[in-house]
This record gives sequence, structure tokens and C-alpha cells, in this order.
Amino acid sequence: MELKLIDKNGKPAKSGVEVSDATFGREFNEALIHQIVTAYMANARVATRAQKGRDTVNHTTHKPWNQKGTGRARSGMSSSPIWRGGGRAFPNSPDENYSHKVNRKMYRAGMQSILSELVRQDRLAVVDDFSVDAPKTKLFNEKIKSLGCGESVMVVTDRFDENLYLSSRNLPHVLVVEAQHADPVSLVHFPKVIVTKSAVKRLEEMLA
Repeated sequence: MELKLIDKNGKPAKSGVEVSDATFGREFNEALIHQIVTAYMANARVATRAQKGRDTVNHTTHKPWNQKGTGRARSGMSSSPIWRGGGRAFPNSPDENYSHKVNRKMYRAGMQSILSELVRQDRLAVVDDFSVDAPKTKLFNEKIKSLGCGESVMVVTDRFDENLYLSSRNLPHVLVVEAQHADPVSLVHFPKVIVTKSAVKRLEEMLA
């Protein structure tokens, strides 16, 4: 199949980019995409939240009141989860493991399905090259506007470009990444994805 190539003014070029149907023409698989997106977000979680159980909370072992004669229910100690300031019955632990396992074949198929859906929805724009002459946000904004891609955009390049990184890091709705670091969550999130011609070939090699 052939992807449309746009020039620096956002207009279709005379010739397109030949790509494989396996990577950019795959059928939409919502269940698989949901699985790899969920797994990617879960694997990014860090178990830093800890809660105290009734054995670790700071309390006294003294019985709050007598067993009989008060008219109230029996109570053993103030660390009970039913009392204010007591320990949690099932506390969260920093040792919790949130990771989800996704094998390589599933991940590649999911990424191919996402890229194919971006093409069908006309959210993927392929350019011959994407660069700025100096690390200035103004130049980057002018570049994006000339392509007609809106303010919220993800740019995928084949190699690290310091000027692109420095000129885009202050923009809250812009992400510039290398092809090898393109993740499913960002591809699904951004309404427009700009991919350079060389990055397309790089993605094909990675997902083949």
C-alpha cells in the first residue's frame, strides 16, 4: 500500500511512500489494543504508596474500656480497623507488583493495528523531513502550523534531533520521540501523528 506524503506547506506531494500492508494495513483489533495500552500504563506504575496495618500503626495495647458494665461493645485495642486512627485491614504495600505481561508477538500486532487505524482515520501524516534550524519554540510552532496539523501533535523521527527536542519541550500538547520510543498510549492519545519518511521505514523494521 501507499501512504500519502505531504510537503512543507501541508499539501499532498506528487508521490507517496510505499509501505507494507502488514504494518499499516492491518485490521482493527480493539481488544488487543486495549490490552497493550492497559499493560503499558500498568507497567509504568511505581508502588510507592504504603499504608499501616494494625501491627504497624502507633498505638497502645491498653484496653480502651472494661469488657463489661459500660453498655458499649467489647473492644480489645485501639489499633482495630474499625476505630479512627487504627490500622488498615488490608493495607497497600510498596512491594505490590502492577506489571502486566505482554509477549512480543502481541505487542507488535497491537502496534500495527494502532498505526493502521491512524491511517484509516487520516490522523497519520508522513513528511519527507521534519527539522528546525534553531532550538526555538516559535520556529517549531510555525512548522506545525504550516503543516496544518493543529496544536496537539506527536512527532516521530528516526533519530534524536536536539533542536526539535529543545524547541518542543515547553509545549504542553506536543511530544517528539524517536521511532524506537513510540508507545501505544501516545499514539492513541494524540489526535495527529507526524512521522518522517525514514521513521516509517524504521517502524516497519521494528514491527516486522
